[in-house]
Amino acid sequence: MVFIGFHASHEQIAPSELLDAVIGAERAGFDGAMCSDHLAPWSPVQGHSGFALSWIAAALARTDFSIGMVNAPGQRYHPVMIAQAFATLAEMFPGRFWAAMGSGEALNEHVTRDGWPAKHVRNERLRESVDVIRRLMAGEEVDHDGLVRVHRARVWSLPAEPPPLFATAVSAETAAWTASWAQGLATVAQEPDSLRRVVDAYRSAGGAGPCILQVHLSLAKSDGAAFAIAREQWRNGLLSPPVTWDLEQPEDFVAAAEGLDEEPLRKAVLIDHDASSLAARIADLAEIGFERVYLHHVGTDQSQFLDAAANELIPALKERL
Repeated sequence: MVFIGFHASHEQIAPSELLDAVIGAERAGFDGAMCSDHLAPWSPVQGHSGFALSWIAAALARTDFSIGMVNAPGQRYHPVMIAQAFATLAEMFPGRFWAAMGSGEALNEHVTRDGWPAKHVRNERLRESVDVIRRLMAGEEVDHDGLVRVHRARVWSLPAEPPPLFATAVSAETAAWTASWAQGLATVAQEPDSLRRVVDAYRSAGGAGPCILQVHLSLAKSDGAAFAIAREQWRNGLLSPPVTWDLEQPEDFVAAAEGLDEEPLRKAVLIDHDASSLAARIADLAEIGFERVYLHHVGTDQSQFLDAAANELIPALKERL
């Protein structure tokens, strides 16, 4: 049975409303949740960007299922602070917290004025940061002098079991690189052949743990209404790496998407007016090799989506998966 999760998008919804949504997701029958971790939204129209570490503590306290988050240590977040935060969450909520570690985007990291490194440098920094975080959560005193610098750091409040640290990857090359250190892989829906290459690269390189798929979708009463939601809220889906890694401001994403054909948005977002049809499309992606699938309805009205998920979408998915 594939795990069906709910994705909470901090970029689009105020933290208090998003907390209500994740509580509603558990009631609707989702198996767990995950959230983004942004300092800024992808576009001004999205209009929000709550602090994920504050929010996830509240969300775990108000629910009983597992909740994870995406995190990019090394620039905006020093790995020592992330180790302390993760250890505290795992100590308070044993077995329920996880994180998917990535190299980040300039959108969230440029605020330090440290400059935005090339992708290979960001990958090296990520690996160093993950090593530091793991050593600290194992109770070590850590010194490290590299792309991140640590002096005699120690985390004192430790969980009985450290949380799993997965990796994020969009390309097969990055997926293969993460296999040596990650405890699982998280990626985002794209063309099926590309997804197969990502999963195969991770598994072929010895990657262990779950493969996790995040699916952006828009479900409404008509195709036109569903497309309008995606066009208003998720035009950033028209852009892809490396462009999305390197833009600094929400307004830059708007400018970069200006004039692009909107039809490719249907490849970035599953747009549908029929829950059974949508379930079949999601199931086809999950069957590529994913143990967990997290669903992100890109609209700001999560209550209607959660009603549809409870009554139609989740039952249809459980029949297929």
